[in-house]
Amino acid sequence: MSRRLSTLLAALVPAILLLVLATSATVPLVAMGPGPTYDTFAESEVERGDRVEAVPVIEVAGREADETTGSLRMTTVAVRDRLTLVDAVRFWLDEDQVVVPRDQVFPPDRSRDEVEQTNSAEMVGSENSAEVAAYRHLGIPMRPRVEGVDPEGAAAGLLRTGDLLTTVDGQQVADSSAVVARVGEHRPGDEVRIGFTRDGREETTTTTTLRPAGPDGDPDQGRIGILVGDTPADGTDVRINIDPDVGGPSAGLVLAIAIVDKLSPGESTGGAEVAGTGTIEPDGTVGPIGGISHKIQAASEVGATEFLVPAGNCAEAAADPPDGIRLIEVDTLAGALEALEAATSGGEPPTCG
Repeated sequence: MSRRLSTLLAALVPAILLLVLATSATVPLVAMGPGPTYDTFAESEVERGDRVEAVPVIEVAGREADETTGSLRMTTVAVRDRLTLVDAVRFWLDEDQVVVPRDQVFPPDRSRDEVEQTNSAEMVGSENSAEVAAYRHLGIPMRPRVEGVDPEGAAAGLLRTGDLLTTVDGQQVADSSAVVARVGEHRPGDEVRIGFTRDGREETTTTTTLRPAGPDGDPDQGRIGILVGDTPADGTDVRINIDPDVGGPSAGLVLAIAIVDKLSPGESTGGAEVAGTGTIEPDGTVGPIGGISHKIQAASEVGATEFLVPAGNCAEAAADPPDGIRLIEVDTLAGALEALEAATSGGEPPTCG
């Protein structure tokens, strides 16, 4: 072998190894950018037994659902993990993407599965809050209902999913907030009497509160070990059918508006293409979220002309928005509905910037 060929091979081998590493070995970075949007007025495919059915995203039983036109989209952020060096450079060069250290999204003390489980739990909580906020806005009387029972909790074997709670320590409870407040007055080891209805029959059980699970729990506050939500007293039942891969609390505002639309006459969107984001509390308060610029970009790409922005995100949202989309500032469910009415009837809603 000639000296020139030997020199060439000696130079090529490290280059080839570097190329292999750059295209196969992962780096501790993730890319974040516009994610999928989901029209809450449309249908979603869900598994029902051994079949996959197309059902409304907001599925109503117990009363007739109102017709809707246009679209009302919840927005997401796409997070791309396990990037190679080449991937990271490619996303870094894309102006719609942000590359950040992986620890910012997946904390080193928690596994990816644990983060996804937390996101799923937050989505369930967001759905429950959206329902309650919508019911309260519409003036629909509610009753607190057991949505889940911790198998290791104090209520295990005593309460069941679907039980309607009526009293705590003999005091009437009108909704889930009242249940949480009454139980929260107790310390670990206290006995709490829970009145409830099961299959139309009144029953009473006694249970003992426990310490909250996890390192962040208050050691002086009792915990009964149930997930409690609210259901309308008039028999109305709303089921939210969203892609199970979607997590986090940021869909709350849009879901609440969609439920109001389905349960009342008229259209909050006026048939327009609307998108938005924001957490929702049972009292209708709207909270800020992360990734606002990515969500606005995603909405713009699917043709939305109006975007609901939590007041706490307005400064960031107005920094460099895409053309053709109006950023409507909201801080409550009622305010969001009023702003949409103004926006779709030729008025001037409050805007960011």
